[in-house]
Amino acid sequence: MGVAGAAATAQLPMTTRVGVVGCGQMGTGIAIVAARHAGVEVLAMDGVHESMQRSKVFVEKWAAKEVQKGRLSENDSALLLQRISYDALDDKLKLKEQVPKLDFVIEAVTENLDTKRAVFKTLQEAGLREDAVLASNTSSISITKLAAGVERPERAIGMHFMNPVPVMPLVEVIRGLRTDEETLARTLMLCKAMKKDHATSQDRPGFVANRILMPYINEAVFTLQDGIATAEDIDKTMKLGTNVPMGPLTLADFIGLDTCLSIMQVLHTELGDSKYRPAPLLVNYVEAGWLGKKTQRGFYEYR
Repeated sequence: MGVAGAAATAQLPMTTRVGVVGCGQMGTGIAIVAARHAGVEVLAMDGVHESMQRSKVFVEKWAAKEVQKGRLSENDSALLLQRISYDALDDKLKLKEQVPKLDFVIEAVTENLDTKRAVFKTLQEAGLREDAVLASNTSSISITKLAAGVERPERAIGMHFMNPVPVMPLVEVIRGLRTDEETLARTLMLCKAMKKDHATSQDRPGFVANRILMPYINEAVFTLQDGIATAEDIDKTMKLGTNVPMGPLTLADFIGLDTCLSIMQVLHTELGDSKYRPAPLLVNYVEAGWLGKKTQRGFYEYR
């Protein structure tokens, strides 16, 4: 970085308090890496109290395992747990007290446009500052479309983390049409502080990762649906034949079949190409409530 670049970076507002909305697998992982590596205070928020409790228990167990494995000291574990606090989205008074203190918010709720917009509205009503960055962990929805409903669309950006967040080194960064340079710079700074590499994508349906990955998974479901091979043999063929760590159906179970379906529906609707049509078997599994590992049943059983 040159002198001018270093000076510009030095002038950027510091991120010391990060909000994470959504205490599921992704949001909890984001909270962990923000608190552990970036050393920031994290406010984790959710509308479901049970989700916050599960997240808290998970973080405690995860930190204990890291200490056991020698990857985290007892002192660092204690600091990590101190840095993460929780607030309910339905506690309006508490939110109005805490949200204005946030420098950066990352939304990690269900992959649904209306749900995400409702989160943005809640944050704005709670007093989110005009200079705060509002990032979405969306894996397929247009950042420009998401930002259309916020007061400062130039502060909106996409940060697509990979699952599991504490392990996977990449964040896909997506600028909306109105995202400004400062927002991009602050986002890349936070990625670096979290010890994440970044790759940038144009604001197109599915971005890079899921534009490529989801049709691959969808085709594996079609292959199963057509009776060409069993789930085990489909996964074995791709795992051993292409040297990937897990087969496509196992990966789909790990991601969540509802998430896979939502992304395929976005690709199909936004791009209008029949090659993105979700496999009917994928639709059936989601309708049956077989969402993968999180429900103990997907293409495999996990009981």
